[in-house]
Amino acid sequence: MTSPFTPETQSILDWPKYRPDLRPAPQLPMNKAEMQQLGWDSCDIIIVSGDAYVDHPSFGMGVIGRVLEAQGFRVGIIAQPDWKSADDFRTLGKPNLYFGVTAGNMDSMVNHYTSERRIRSDDSYTPGGVAGKRPDRAVTVYAQRCREAFKGVPVIIGSIEASLRRIAHYDYWSDTVRRSVLPDSKADMLVFGNAERQIIEISHRLAAGESIKAMQDIRGTALMRRDVPTGWSELDSTDVDTPGELIEHIDPYAIAKPDDGSDCATKSSAQATQNNNEIHIPISHLKLNRARTVIRLPSFEAVKADPVLYAHASRLLHLETNPGNARALVQKHGERDVWLNPPAIPLTTAEMDAVFGLSYSRLPHKAYGDQRIPAYEMIKHSVNIMRGCFGGCTFCSITEHEGRIIQSRSEDSIIHEIEQIRDKTPGFAGTISDLGGPTANMYRLSCKSTEIEEACRKPSCVFPGICNNLNTDHNPLIKLYRRARSIRGIKRIFIASGLRYDLAVESPEYIQELATHHVGGYLKIAPEHTENEPLSKMMKPGIDSFDRFKKMFNQASQKAGKKQYLIPYFIAAHPGTNDEDMLNLALWLKANQFRPDQVQAFLPSPMATASAMYYSGKNPLRKITRKSESVFTPKRKKQRDLHKALLRYHDPKNWPLLRDALKAMGRTELIGNTPECLVPAAGRNERLMKKTSVQQHRSSRNRHNRRR
Repeated sequence: MTSPFTPETQSILDWPKYRPDLRPAPQLPMNKAEMQQLGWDSCDIIIVSGDAYVDHPSFGMGVIGRVLEAQGFRVGIIAQPDWKSADDFRTLGKPNLYFGVTAGNMDSMVNHYTSERRIRSDDSYTPGGVAGKRPDRAVTVYAQRCREAFKGVPVIIGSIEASLRRIAHYDYWSDTVRRSVLPDSKADMLVFGNAERQIIEISHRLAAGESIKAMQDIRGTALMRRDVPTGWSELDSTDVDTPGELIEHIDPYAIAKPDDGSDCATKSSAQATQNNNEIHIPISHLKLNRARTVIRLPSFEAVKADPVLYAHASRLLHLETNPGNARALVQKHGERDVWLNPPAIPLTTAEMDAVFGLSYSRLPHKAYGDQRIPAYEMIKHSVNIMRGCFGGCTFCSITEHEGRIIQSRSEDSIIHEIEQIRDKTPGFAGTISDLGGPTANMYRLSCKSTEIEEACRKPSCVFPGICNNLNTDHNPLIKLYRRARSIRGIKRIFIASGLRYDLAVESPEYIQELATHHVGGYLKIAPEHTENEPLSKMMKPGIDSFDRFKKMFNQASQKAGKKQYLIPYFIAAHPGTNDEDMLNLALWLKANQFRPDQVQAFLPSPMATASAMYYSGKNPLRKITRKSESVFTPKRKKQRDLHKALLRYHDPKNWPLLRDALKAMGRTELIGNTPECLVPAAGRNERLMKKTSVQQHRSSRNRHNRRR
C-alpha cells in the first residue's frame, strides 16, 4: 500500500488560488462596512467563533482565516455573537460557500467551569476578560443559529471542542455519555485536528461546484451516513479487541519485536502466539485493504448503557490515530452512522512555514479598541515552533487534537517571526516570552525510521521509557536558541512551554543552555505525581526522572552563576490515585520544601483516555474485558477536597481536614510540631474556634428543628 506520508498527498501550497487577484486584508472584516472598504460584495466563507478575533498565529480563528484568504477566498469573521437569536449571524450576509464554526481555542465547557463544576468568573479570550460571552456547548449552538440565519448554506464545525467530541463521549458536566457533536449540531461536516489541509480541500471543492454531501473521502473529517458504502469491508471492533472472555484477540498496545531488533514496529504475523509481548492478527484481517476497511465501534446507545463498552471504544479510537496506519471508524447513532475518516496527513515543514508566514497583523481586531484580551496579552510575544506531542499523557487532549507526529517549522521561519514581533508589535521591549508549543523540547524529534513510524500503534514514544527508535537529539533546538538570541534587538528569550524533563536529561548540553540563558529564576515543570500507580495511569515517567533532571538543572544553574528554582505541578484526584498516594506525595513535597500555591484537580475532558478510566472504571491502556483491571477514581467531593488539601499541606485552612484524615488513616504520628510531622497539632485558639463553630452549628440546627 502507498504510504500516506509520501509526496502523493497534495500540498496545501499547490492549490490554484480561487480568486487570483485577492490581496491580504489588514484584518479580516467583522462587518459590512469593512467588507465595502475591501471592495467585497459578499464573503465566500464566514467563520463564527466563541473567541474574540485576534489576528495572530496562536489563535485558531486567525490561522484558518488567513490560510483560506491565502487560497483566494474572501473570509469574514463573526466573533462572539449573541446566540439568543440568529440576528448576529446575518451580520456579514450570506456566505457564498459555507459557515465555519468554532468554539474557540478552548472547549466551551472547560472555558466556563472549573474541575469542581463551578462557574468561572472570567474568560481570557474575551475583551476585558468578561465571562458569559459564549454559550455552553458553543459549537452546537452556533451551528444551529447558522442554519436559522441562512437555510441551505453548508455548516462545517471544527476546533478542539469538535475534535474531542467527534464520537460518543463522556461529558463530565452532565455526568453522562453524550452523542457526537456532529448529529447534535446538525452540521454537514466536522473537521478534527488543526485542519488546514482538509479545510483547504473542502473549500476548493465547494468552490468548484461539488456538493458537500459528495465529499466523503477527505481525511480528518467526520460525516453522517446511512450505510457503509459499496466496496468497503466492515470489521467489528470486537474482532479487534474483544470486551469479554477472550480466547484470541489483537492487543494493539503490545508491540512485537521485528527482525531488525527495533521495538516499535508491528509484526504482521497470523501465527503470533498470544502473550503480552506480541500482536495477534487473524489471517482474515490480513486480506483486508486498510484504505477500504472501516471498524465499527459499539453504538452510542451501547456505550451509554455499558461502561465496559465505552472503555473498549475509547481504546479502539486511540489505536486508530496514527495517520500512517489508521483505518476509518463508524459508530451508530440511532438510525444513522457517524463516520470518521482517518486523521489528516501532518503538515510538512514547508507547509508549516507557509501557515505561520501569512499576513497576520498579530493584533486583536481594531473594533476592540483599548480593551485588553488576557489570552493575547499572555502570548503576543511568544512563538510557536512546532505542533503535536508523542508523550501520550492520558489526561491531556493534545494528542487527540494535534496528533503525536511532531510538525516543526524551519529555523528561518521562526527567526523571521521573531523579527516580525520586534518590528511590528506595539510595546515590544526585547523579550520573547516563549519559544515552544505543546511541549518545549520536542522540536524536530521524530522516529528514526519513517517505515516504523507509519506502522507503530504505541500510544506514547516515552512511556514506560523512551523508545529506542526515537531521535532525542536536542542540537537543532540548541542551535535555534543560540541564533534567536543573536537577533538584533532581542534581549531575552524565555521558555514557558511545558518541558519533557525525561527527554531533556538525554541532552546535558540542552539543560545547560536552558539554565544559562532561558530561565527567569523559575522553571515550571510537571511531574504530576510521585507514586507509581497514578503515574502509570497518566503514562508519566517515575519521580526518579524528575530527581535526575532537578540535579542536572541545579548543577547547570550553579555553573551559570544563577539561583534558579523549579516550580513543580501536580494533579490531585487523578484516576488510579488513593488517599495513601496523595499522602506520600504531600510528604515528598514537604521533604523537598515545595509549597504549591495553585493546585489542579483532575478534570475529565471529552475523549481523553483518563476520562474513559474515570467513567468506566477500566484501564483502556490494556485490553478491555469484563474482568480486566479496574481503576479506582476519587469522585466524591470530600475525597477530591482532601486530595487537593494534601497538595497544600502548608495552608492552615486545610489543617483541620488533614488532621481528621490522618486520624482515619491511622497516621497520627504525622500530626504534631516536630519536623517529621505533616501538620501541626491544633492550637488553643484553633480548638476554641472549632468549639464555637460546632456550638453555632448545633444552635442553628435546633432553631431549624423548632420551626419545623
